[in-house]
Amino acid sequence: MANNSVMTAALKLSEKLPFVLKRLADLAYNYWWSWSSDRIALFQSIDPQEWERCGHNPVAILESASCERLSQLAEDPLYLKQVSALAREFDRYMQQKDTWVSGVAPQLTKEHPVAYFCAEFGIHESLPVYSGGLGILAGDHLKSSSDLGVPMVGVGLLYRQGYFRQRLNRNGWQEDYYIDNPFLHMPIELIKTQTGEPLTIQLEVRQRTVKVQIWQVQVGRVTLYLLDSDREDNDPIDRWLTGHLYGGNLETRIAQEVVLGIGGVRALEALGIQPAVYHLNEGHAAFCTLEVARLEIERTGKSFYDIEATVRDRCVFTTHTPVPAGHDVFSPDLIDSFFAHYWTQLRLSREQFLALGARRLGDPWEPFGMTVLALRMTRACNGVSELHGQVSRKMWTVLYPRVSEDQVPIGYITNGVHAPTWTAPLLGDLYNQYLGENWHTQAMNPEMWAKVDTIPDEELWWRHRVLKERLIAYTRYKVKKAREQRGESYESIQATDTLLDPDVLTIGFARRFSPYKRGDLILRDAERALKIFGNANHPVQIIFAGKAHPADEEGKRIIQRLMEWCHHGEIRNRVAFIEDYDIYTGQKLVQGVDVWLNNPRRPLEASGTSGQKVCFNGGLNCSVLDGWWCEGYQADSNGKGINGWAIGEDAHTSDQELQDRIDSRSLYQLLEEEIVPLYYDRNPQGVSPRWVQMMKASIKTNCPLFNTDRMIADYVSQVYVPEIATRVEPILAKVLV
Repeated sequence: MANNSVMTAALKLSEKLPFVLKRLADLAYNYWWSWSSDRIALFQSIDPQEWERCGHNPVAILESASCERLSQLAEDPLYLKQVSALAREFDRYMQQKDTWVSGVAPQLTKEHPVAYFCAEFGIHESLPVYSGGLGILAGDHLKSSSDLGVPMVGVGLLYRQGYFRQRLNRNGWQEDYYIDNPFLHMPIELIKTQTGEPLTIQLEVRQRTVKVQIWQVQVGRVTLYLLDSDREDNDPIDRWLTGHLYGGNLETRIAQEVVLGIGGVRALEALGIQPAVYHLNEGHAAFCTLEVARLEIERTGKSFYDIEATVRDRCVFTTHTPVPAGHDVFSPDLIDSFFAHYWTQLRLSREQFLALGARRLGDPWEPFGMTVLALRMTRACNGVSELHGQVSRKMWTVLYPRVSEDQVPIGYITNGVHAPTWTAPLLGDLYNQYLGENWHTQAMNPEMWAKVDTIPDEELWWRHRVLKERLIAYTRYKVKKAREQRGESYESIQATDTLLDPDVLTIGFARRFSPYKRGDLILRDAERALKIFGNANHPVQIIFAGKAHPADEEGKRIIQRLMEWCHHGEIRNRVAFIEDYDIYTGQKLVQGVDVWLNNPRRPLEASGTSGQKVCFNGGLNCSVLDGWWCEGYQADSNGKGINGWAIGEDAHTSDQELQDRIDSRSLYQLLEEEIVPLYYDRNPQGVSPRWVQMMKASIKTNCPLFNTDRMIADYVSQVYVPEIATRVEPILAKVLV
């Protein structure tokens, strides 16, 4: 059993601090501070330069602060008031008993929580164990679960070097590199036994015994457990099992998924945690269901098929991938090498075990699919938007031969975002004034959001402009730093001082650079794009950010083409690319842009959440009708967008080249005929009243729906609570031998 009675790391840190500042250690070791009311100045004001250097790590900033600086802060009455007020707010939050879930679903208890498994978690930029949308969604899932009082624990992996870091060379080509995470100086703590040794669990991976240790991260009232194989008593190869996120070959991938799924269940068992529900967020964690089955077989002595229904009753699954090629599959030979010892513990034959992951039965070469396993071993499955639910039912109808496509038991719960994390404090202050100081706890209430109409147009416009100025200053800083590191000319480096203009319509595009996301669609017609961006009277500017997977050569070529545009003589002050995209950059972008651009090929965007974050900051979406935007977009009787714009309308074709041409023309037309004229249609005060009207419509229509409080409420009422959750018949998976 672990010794969790105290956060020893926080206590150790507090010993360095003056008595009146000791609560800073408690705040530093709980990521609640990152979405608190006073999050900007709390740690940054200790040493702004060091705060930037350490990657906004609150533990590192406190460890590095000099005694003299801490003494200065201990004598600053304003800072002491700030710390004291935030500590009281934190204590009230952590001790609250009367939460949303306590009144709605008292069946969920701390003794039997929801265990939420995911391969990545995007909590904050100082904990780089995420790559993109899946991880950010998982982080927001934990935060809203904490806010609503849902008893939950997260389970993931602690990556020694995380996802790759990005830099672009002088040719605009992406170069990948890695940095070790300084675990001992991060807001995480290694769990130890009563004797002071790290608590470990054991796994058999590739015929070797691997010891895995467990770290904990506090996310408000939720604890996130991260598994780490980097121990001296492991084989050097196995120490790197948790080295990189989404790195290595298929053998590394399956090994990581064994650690996450099987190791995750064993870690909870070692911690004395008995979940009521195991929630698999994407198929990476599907092996979790097998370990739950193994424990049940061990406990009852029954056969696998006798306990299968019991296991399914305790497991639920969220799928995020709308194309078959995006789902993890492994060859039978690879499964043999990892599970030959394991299927006997489940009292299954090789054929029976392989059938659990087989899309089609009877073929000895059929690969083992993680999504197939998850679908077969869970009682409820959902996509992450209404359209994605439809796509998933069509994709997996082969597993349900007895029902029609529309009856395939895959529902949907549309993704949302955590409002306090992604709403700029400057906008949050405005909402405090006009919506009420508890606006962030009422995110699901449309009547509250309707009050945005009472905000004076000039006030909303002014605050948004300040945020755009902040984004432009940040972009200039990042681009200048990148050019210096590449050794570009003095003139190129100095040119960043005039890069972008806060008076100009600003578009943001930031996401993984995969070809289907069409990151360079806006530049498809070079001549037309130059006219739009270089217009002397009504110019447009765009900021790009994002990474291409290290193995995605076409994605890297897209970034290279964008970098060429960044140096184009006619528009070089109108196009920028921010390298090494992370949560902090994402926050600045969604808070500061006028328009968020999203143009994937339909229907390949399962949901998307970046555009939802823009809505909370008064930005407008211009997007293909895919993912969440199918549900968010609203138009008037003439087909004109009320709260944003739709690219390509409903023009669909299987010819990708033709679809790209249709969508790029639609985008140009929207910019030329609607978006640009509307933005520059100003009154004598310099405000565009019709633009602000759309900003308010974007807030009113989207914020009540596309937030994680609503999303978590849906998971509780539709999935987590057995009395409410939809029941489905088991998939035919048995092999009769």
